[in-house]
Formats: sequence, C-alpha cells, structure tokens
Amino acid sequence: MILAVMSDTHDHIWNVRKALEFIKHRGTGAIIHCGDFVAPFMLKELDQGQIPVHGVFGNNDGDQYLLTRLSLTELSHIELYGLMGELELDGFRVAFTHYRTMAEGLAASARFDLVCFGHSHEAFLDSTGKTALLNPGEVMGKDGSPGFYFVDTSDGSCERVSLL
Repeated sequence: MILAVMSDTHDHIWNVRKALEFIKHRGTGAIIHCGDFVAPFMLKELDQGQIPVHGVFGNNDGDQYLLTRLSLTELSHIELYGLMGELELDGFRVAFTHYRTMAEGLAASARFDLVCFGHSHEAFLDSTGKTALLNPGEVMGKDGSPGFYFVDTSDGSCERVSLL
C-alpha cells in the first residue's frame, strides 16, 4: 500500500488541493496527517479526497472539540487520534504524532516500522534501528518548500513530493 504522509497544512487550501491531486493519481490507500490542520474547513477539504485520513492534533489546532465533532458527524474519511496515533496496514506498523520528542520515544520502542511527526516544518528522514523516523515537512510552504512524502508499506521506501 502507498501512504501519503503530510503535516502542517495550516489552512493552505491551495497546496492541500495540489497534494490531493498527486495522492489520487498515485492510488494512495491512506493519508497520515501529523497535525496543524488549524481550521475545520481543512478537514472538509481532505475528506473530499475520499481517501482515509488518519490525523493527530498539533499545537495550532485550536478548536479540537469542533475538529473532533466534525470528523465524527459530518465527514466519512477522517479519523482523529488526539496526540498520538498508531495503525497497522498490511502488516506495516506506523505511529504518528506532531512532536519530535514523542516520535523519538516511539521509534526507540522498536514497535513500529515507521514513526512520523511534524511541527518543525522541516523535512527529515532518518532511522532508529529498524524504524524509519520521518517528518514530511510542511504542506503550507511558509518556512520551506511545501511538500509531503509517499511511503510504500511493501518495502518501507520513502519519496518526497514537492508542491512547487
């Protein structure tokens, strides 16, 4: 399965739409969002992609109640996990959070094939033992090149996609 991993969309609806075009074209099975959607309309935008989105809250997701309520009542493709989420997809174990310190702890546990985080807006890919540690950078494009990553769960390969 191909996963899309993104973070820090910060209401940049135009870059989210670009990202969704790449994601649909690639036949992506799921999207992991590492926080900072910001406004509820971003969840609606992601939901329109009709691809399962698994997300966590970041430090700029102010109205977590409204985001959660919307994901549970009006949207059919969004699942929010709080501060940390974990999934197993085709035997590939993934954890995700917004914060690097949490991600490093999850990676050190050696329970996951991939641990993702956001917050810094800087793309980062490294490994801790057999666990890949990935920050997809920002979709917003304020502090750096906007983009996200594709991850192939069959072999763990990671590919950065630029939205410029």
